[in-house]
Amino acid sequence: MANLTWLYAKAALTGFTRRGSELPGTSPAAEVVVDPGRLARYGRVCGFGVRDELPITYPHVLGFPLQVALMTGPGFPFPLPGLVHVANRITRTRPLLVGEPLSLRVEAVDLRPHERGRQFDVVTTAAVDGEEVWVDVSTYLRRDGGVGGGSGGERGDGHGDGGRGDDERGGGRGDGGQAGGGRAGGERAGAPEPTAVWRVPADTGRRYAEVSGDRNPIHLHALTARAFGFPRAIAHGMWSKARCVAAFEGRLPDACEVDVRFKAPLALPGRVGFSTTPTGSGWRFALWSRKPHLEGLISG
Repeated sequence: MANLTWLYAKAALTGFTRRGSELPGTSPAAEVVVDPGRLARYGRVCGFGVRDELPITYPHVLGFPLQVALMTGPGFPFPLPGLVHVANRITRTRPLLVGEPLSLRVEAVDLRPHERGRQFDVVTTAAVDGEEVWVDVSTYLRRDGGVGGGSGGERGDGHGDGGRGDDERGGGRGDGGQAGGGRAGGERAGAPEPTAVWRVPADTGRRYAEVSGDRNPIHLHALTARAFGFPRAIAHGMWSKARCVAAFEGRLPDACEVDVRFKAPLALPGRVGFSTTPTGSGWRFALWSRKPHLEGLISG
């Protein structure tokens, strides 16, 4: 697997020279075996129990080095700093087990216009014995002044107060909240009644970085976050998603999809309300404080 420390340094040194209008091809496959110790640490950070079944969000962590390698490699058109992670959709055909070797592959696809720039998807797939069993689609926004209306989807600001986008690769001010490709939830007039209230400690970003490898400075300390325009460190978007999914542990269908849109950033430390609403085939869920941080949909 790629060395993430080197890749982040490479992104800082070479990113500002990147220009282009085409996405690179698919990454080589990587064979991965789950480390039970790392998985247990991930579970403690995100709220999962100890089970033989992998949390549906965990292969995203396993594929993260491949994702960064692709986005810092030859031919990638955008600098890593400033990319806004606006949505994530994970689909599995069956649960993955801790002892199963996974074959992971990553590709960047569907570069499309957005009213605030351009969007694209980073697709990570996991196969077992040649059978694709898990697919992760992360939608990113590259802000560049817009391209006139954007056929790629919905409004990019996403937050009623014009806040920053939730999860940026390397910093900068973001304003992409909703994903053009995301399908989770709809706009709400006000905060829903919480099912639970969670306190999110100040070290959440550092703890998640240790288990995920995502050491983006906007998540680690207030000092490093301020250098990129955030008054405090913010939680990783994928931590927020995992924490929500952990609340449904043991209740997800074997074959299911978990689709989220990242909204306003969750400043650390924080206090958020988690809400759920049953649907015909699953649940809608959300994280709120004064404004929405995440809205999602589980469907079977």
